[in-house]
Amino acid sequence: MANKYDNNFKLNTVKLVLEEGRVASQVARDLGISEKTLYGWIARYKDDPNNPFVGSGNLKPEAKAARDLERENRELREENEILKKRS
Repeated sequence: MANKYDNNFKLNTVKLVLEEGRVASQVARDLGISEKTLYGWIARYKDDPNNPFVGSGNLKPEAKAARDLERENRELREENEILKKRS
C-alpha cells in the first residue's frame, strides 16, 4: 500500500531541496521516502508552483473551471432540447 503524505509535508520537503540546497537523495533517505517520489514532487512543483499537489479527487482550478463549463453546457443543451420539443 502506498503511503499518503499531506500537501504541507510534500511542499516542505521540496523546499528543503530547492530553497535550502539540500541534496535530494539525502533528504529522501532522512525522511524515509523514495528518491523517485521526491523527484516527482519536485517536478510537479516546478511545473505549477501555485498548485503543485492537488489532493485525490480534487482538480486544479483550470480543470475544475473547464469541468464546470462542460456541465453547464450539457445542461443548457438538455434544456434547449426540451424547449424544442414543446414548440
